[in-house]
Amino acid sequence: MLRHSAPIFAALGDETRLRLIAVLCAGSAMSIAQLTAGTEITRQSVTQHLQVLANAGLVRDVKVGRERLWAFEPAHLEEARRALDAISGQWDQALSRLKAMVEE
Repeated sequence: MLRHSAPIFAALGDETRLRLIAVLCAGSAMSIAQLTAGTEITRQSVTQHLQVLANAGLVRDVKVGRERLWAFEPAHLEEARRALDAISGQWDQALSRLKAMVEE
């Protein structure tokens, strides 16, 4: 599970990509022009960031006529959440063992 989640965490480790995911989560599929509107980020930069997110399975592109729209794909993010839950559970168990040792 962790091996499959590593590319997701790597992709989300960048502030720009995290912002793109937040924008795409809040609405419907968007074009590069829509994603760059009101920002100082170039279309080329956004395209590269979206490709990293797509490689991690977090977004997909859809061709609508001559336009290419980008949409959020929640399935892989859910997989990463499950990985974090597993790590959290292991951490809780380790803390419980430490507490038991200290109390003995």
